Amino acid sequence: MADSIQRGIRSAQIGMLINSALAATKLVAGIVGNTYALVADAIESATDIFSSLIVWRGLHMAARDADDDYPFGYGKAESLATGLVALMLLAAALGIAVQSVREIRTPHLTPAPWTLGVLVAVMAVKWTLSRRVHAVGAEIGSTAVKADAWHHMSDAITSAAAFVGIGIAVLGSRYLGGSGWASADDWAALVASAVIAFNGVSMLRPAVHDLMDRTPGADVVASVRRAAEAVPGVLATEKIAVRRSGLVYRVTLHVQADEQMTLHDAHELSGRVKGAIRAAVPQVGAVLVHMEPFVPPHDAAR
Repeated sequence: MADSIQRGIRSAQIGMLINSALAATKLVAGIVGNTYALVADAIESATDIFSSLIVWRGLHMAARDADDDYPFGYGKAESLATGLVALMLLAAALGIAVQSVREIRTPHLTPAPWTLGVLVAVMAVKWTLSRRVHAVGAEIGSTAVKADAWHHMSDAITSAAAFVGIGIAVLGSRYLGGSGWASADDWAALVASAVIAFNGVSMLRPAVHDLMDRTPGADVVASVRRAAEAVPGVLATEKIAVRRSGLVYRVTLHVQADEQMTLHDAHELSGRVKGAIRAAVPQVGAVLVHMEPFVPPHDAAR
């Protein structure tokens, strides 16, 4: 887990450095090149900086050991970081949308053609960064890191939308005449805000699920059940509950065994069950087993 946390933190740190450079580049190019779509893209990159910082701190806190104040550990900090990143995306989308509408209603100069080259470079960098960060997030099972990757991808999408809008504005003004095409890049920024908002909602949903201790999936529960019931001496299992806490799962279940079994043997059996579950599902960080006497199905039905 420590290695996974460090890999997630490194990806967040690299993202912060790259986004700092891109945000400054796009802001200057947007102002000098008369394109609000590029300025909006710079705003999105700026939120990426803060999102990477939040992910970094969230993972750092999630790695802390349990203590008297937090006996179940600090794993929820990772989900909280994901939720904060998603909310930042939604706030950025709203701000960009409002400003885009204002720019559409206000006549302005046609964007400079050279800004298209800036956007091509930005799209290539952000797409590559998103793919690499998402690979890290998927490998270590971090929703916060994957949320950060989606944040990078949303930046690439806004850059693509800006490219289309600026291209229409430049070509329309040059070949179709008139300055009425200048607002095309503002419309592109408005479309980009909708994409950003969609990504924000998509990231917020799993964060809320983890904070509400929703079952991570039927496949995880089924794997836990199979592993437990495969242990010799286990006659049945019930009341299996799995919840996510940071990068790990916490499992509780009831195990039924021979009622003639001694307390010592029952304790030993519960230990073997824990080991089997953690071997079958490496993401499981803690298992709580409640031992019960076996009740045949026909007796339970009476």
